[in-house]
Amino acid sequence: MIELRPFASLGGANHGWLDAKHHFSFANYHDPKRESWGNLRVWNDDTIAPQSGFPPHPHRDMEIITYVREGAITHQDTLGNLGRTEAGDVQVMSAGTGIAHAEYNKEDVTTKIFQIWIEPTRTGEKPSWGARPFPKGDRSGRFVTLASGFADDDDALPIRTDARVVGASLKAGETADYALGRGRHAYLVPATGAIEINGTRAEARDGVAIRDVETLRITAIEDSEIVLVDAA
Repeated sequence: MIELRPFASLGGANHGWLDAKHHFSFANYHDPKRESWGNLRVWNDDTIAPQSGFPPHPHRDMEIITYVREGAITHQDTLGNLGRTEAGDVQVMSAGTGIAHAEYNKEDVTTKIFQIWIEPTRTGEKPSWGARPFPKGDRSGRFVTLASGFADDDDALPIRTDARVVGASLKAGETADYALGRGRHAYLVPATGAIEINGTRAEARDGVAIRDVETLRITAIEDSEIVLVDAA
């Protein structure tokens, strides 16, 4: 099963400093057909104006992955963590038993992010935060695991759930396969470009919801940057 969710069909709100698009029900946007996808609960496409951002706010029992598409995001939390994550890089916050954090675009340019929330498999643990660079050259023509709840994914940022976040950069005409498997849910968004996935075309910022497909074959129609969540 492969379902295209065009960017124009997403929910959202423009707050001036924040132009937010929601792939799933979030805040004041509610669609009973888009509550979640497996244990993937939120995929927000946020455009944040320079010198603005989210003031301190709490989270609990959620794995929150931030993929920076353009600009940079600065994170600060009640654990004392302070970090700046640039375009192409990833940060992960495991909210655990509770954490408050702020996220600001302290740059002089617009910042664009995907923020992804996945429900945890393990709860009751202390909160944590981490970030790391993932050079786009390392994922040229192939998928690289960015965050993972699987022990074998040593190089990925750890998350406390049965899920994996992967990324790929494909030149026009290149193809990359991803082994999903029956019983799994995948949600894929091209950050840039245009792709074809098992015969379904998706443009930049469209969502593609996939379930019970053994192998995904993604071909770039244009140079494309792809983010995919493999969820339970």
